[in-house]
Amino acid sequence: MKIFFSESKADYATYTFNYGIYCLQENPDELDAILDQGFLPYSGNPQLTSDLFYLARSLRINAELHQETSENRRVNRKLEPENIQLEIVAKSDFVRNDAFDLFCEAYAAERMNGQMPLERINYLFQRSTCTHLFCYTKNEQPVGYVICALTETSLQYWFSFFDLSLMQNLPIGKWMMGHVIQWALQNGRQYIYLGTCYEEKSLYKIRDFKGLQFFDGYRWNADVALLKAKCKTDAARGFGDDLKLSEDMDGYLERHLMEE
Repeated sequence: MKIFFSESKADYATYTFNYGIYCLQENPDELDAILDQGFLPYSGNPQLTSDLFYLARSLRINAELHQETSENRRVNRKLEPENIQLEIVAKSDFVRNDAFDLFCEAYAAERMNGQMPLERINYLFQRSTCTHLFCYTKNEQPVGYVICALTETSLQYWFSFFDLSLMQNLPIGKWMMGHVIQWALQNGRQYIYLGTCYEEKSLYKIRDFKGLQFFDGYRWNADVALLKAKCKTDAARGFGDDLKLSEDMDGYLERHLMEE
């Protein structure tokens, strides 16, 4: 793997000189190590042929810390009568057709603000990060799909698509994420990566699941109260990174750079 920095906007008022931090995957066997360093797979440019990852405030569940919650049980009870079936299919064995594309396009048009056209869905299938699909059906009809990167020790929950008509009465999206997490835990995965965690729109992940850690730029941090506070203030923050915004910069350095 190769880690590199790409220069971004500078703000002299706060002496903040930003860089995007990226990782280039050179070998499929590097995926676990890349995810463990806080990187997430990049899919924003369908013309890009390299397997590129970006550093972000990402979220994962640590199997050693996980506990089932009352909300997990409530959602499971609500979906149990639907008798939804799961089939896990390797990308190499998955047969795409027009029905699948239309299903995903309909979801993306409604829930992703036009940011997931068919061209980008095609691109996901070209990436090595897409290894398996979790396919959910009811009465042999599709209910939802989850595109994942699955290794011997971890699972990256990348993108999901589900039947929007079910959302009117059932928390199908929440259930699918919870179901994939439970499958991963029951099948020996140490870490389940759940993507970025910014702004209040991400708070559902924090509320619904236990055993969470977020990458804080230095280590995987289990301080969920701090994570909630960050999400609640993300939208209002301006320039200036956390170090310079701290009232005690020396204390910040001591807390974040101390040996574990």
